[in-house]
Amino acid sequence: MAAAPQSPAPATQVELLHADGQRVIVRVSRSLKGVTIAALGEAAGAEEAEDRARQRLQQRLNAAPPPAINPVPAPGPAPAVAAASAVAPQESAAPAETLLPPLPDLSPGPPAELPLEPPPEPDDWSEELTAVDMEMQRLGWDRDQEGLFLERAFGHPSRSRLVTYADLVAHLKALRLLEPAADPATAALPLRRPDLLGHSDSLLEQLHWGPAEGRAFLEEHFSLASRQQLSDDQLWRFNQLLQERLAH
Repeated sequence: MAAAPQSPAPATQVELLHADGQRVIVRVSRSLKGVTIAALGEAAGAEEAEDRARQRLQQRLNAAPPPAINPVPAPGPAPAVAAASAVAPQESAAPAETLLPPLPDLSPGPPAELPLEPPPEPDDWSEELTAVDMEMQRLGWDRDQEGLFLERAFGHPSRSRLVTYADLVAHLKALRLLEPAADPATAALPLRRPDLLGHSDSLLEQLHWGPAEGRAFLEEHFSLASRQQLSDDQLWRFNQLLQERLAH
């Protein structure tokens, strides 16, 4: 008797997303019961990047929840019980509300403390680099056009020289705000945190405000005690408020 044929193992797809002189980004994906699960890997070489992507994919596959199993319906009441319920409904089971679980305690707890330091930078920037490549395709820019934009914003024409995560995120945010076919020579530049902090220092000096006045203004508008606790967007808004105060 011939053995039953076994179903083929799901195929794994490998794609090269980014490659330059310093890093390679590889995407590995696999279709599991109609759902595609993917992972990215970054390294100096293509083989090492693919190995990292395969390891992350395997971790995601291992962590994926098992398929849902339809619960087996509970058996109905015995005929004698059903007959008794039909004859004497006043002797039915306890009210439904007595079978519900107790409600969770929703009383407010102590307020969470705001972090005094920004969150640490991630070790893997492959997701952000892939997003930058997608924005480049949307804008219709090539490497030379991106290099011109980077030169204006960061003082160098290469994305590989973005050595801080904050600069990479600022570059990505700026690209997302641009319209397709925008001119990199005149496009709006990203907001960089050091520049924002330096601008607020200049505005505070023009207002002749010391630390006490600046802190009081910050607490009034943002309920925070330090500019380091502000996000980049909040810091930009803080500078706008200082400019309005200076104009008055």
